[in-house]
Amino acid sequence: MAPLRCCIRCIFRGESRYRVVERDNLLHKQKGLQPAREMRAVDRPYLPKPAVHGDDGREIELLRYIYNLPNFEELRGSPPNVIAAIDQYARQKNYLMNVGSAKGSIVTDLIAAAKPKVMVELGGYVGYSTVLFGDAARRAGGEVYYSLERNPVFVAVSRMLLDLAGLGDFVKVVTGTSDVSLFNLKSSGMISHIDMLFLDHYKPAYVADLKLCEQLGMILPGSVLAADNVISPGNPPYLKYVRSSVEEKRATAANSAPSRGYDVDGFSTTVVNRYGNTRDKALAAVDIFGNPNLIYESRLVNSFEPTGEPDGVEITRCVGIDKRPDSKL
Repeated sequence: MAPLRCCIRCIFRGESRYRVVERDNLLHKQKGLQPAREMRAVDRPYLPKPAVHGDDGREIELLRYIYNLPNFEELRGSPPNVIAAIDQYARQKNYLMNVGSAKGSIVTDLIAAAKPKVMVELGGYVGYSTVLFGDAARRAGGEVYYSLERNPVFVAVSRMLLDLAGLGDFVKVVTGTSDVSLFNLKSSGMISHIDMLFLDHYKPAYVADLKLCEQLGMILPGSVLAADNVISPGNPPYLKYVRSSVEEKRATAANSAPSRGYDVDGFSTTVVNRYGNTRDKALAAVDIFGNPNLIYESRLVNSFEPTGEPDGVEITRCVGIDKRPDSKL
C-alpha cells in the first residue's frame, strides 16, 4: 500500500498519521530509498513562481500550447494525458498555480476512500484540479462534480480542457463568486448537500464560504473538506476554525456579529489583494453565521507545491452534530 494512501485511510480509522508516515519512511530507509514525502518534493518541479503568476495571458497560451502538441489526439478522452500536458507546460513554459501532483494525489486518495456522490471545488483556475479530481470522483462512483470559478477566462479554458478529457458531461463549471454560486446551487435545488468540498480559491474566503455551506445545511455528518495552501501562503483563520471545538465555536459566535464580508486578519497584503478589492464581496444580503454545532475532526497532511515549496492540505471530516440543549442552531 502506498504511504500516502495509508495516511488518508488512517484519517478515517482515527490512526495517527504521523505514526504511519514514520513507519513507512523507516521502511524506505531500510531499503535504501528516500522517504516518500521527500521523493514527491523533487519530482520534476514546475518553473519558479514569479511575482505575477496568473491572469496575464498564460492561461490562453496554455490552451494554444496543448492544442498544438504533436500528440494532441492522444489527449482526447484521457484525463491523465491532459494533466500530463498541463504539467509539461508548467515545467517548460510558464508557471501555473495548480495544486500539482503531490498534493493532488492526497486529494485523489481521499476521493477514492470517501467515494463522494456530490463534490464541489471552490476555485477551478484552468481546470487542472477539475480534471484530476473530476476523473477521480467519476471513477469512485460519483454523480456530479461542481467547479466554481469567478474568472470567465479561466472558466472558458477549463471547459475546453474538460471536454478534451471527456469529462464535460460529469463536471459542471459555474461562473461567478463562490458565495453567490453556492447560494444559487442550494436555493435552485441543484444540490442539497456536499459530500466533499475542495477549497483552493481566495484564501480569506475559506472560512466565510465554509460557514455559508454550514448555514445552508450543505455540510452534514460524513462530509469531507480538503483545503489547499494552508502552509503556503497559509490560512490561520481557517485552521483555527476547523480545529476548534463546538464549545469554542459557540463562544466565538456568541461574542461576534454575523459576518457580511471576509475576515482578512492574519493574511499578508499580497494575499488580501490577490484579486483586487474583494474584502466586502461576500453576499451582502445574507448574514453568515455558520453552524457552530457541527463537530469536526481535522488533520494536516504535509506535502509540496508543484515548485517543490513545502505546503500542506488540511483534511477535515464532519463527524456529528452537537444537539445538547444549549445548541443555538
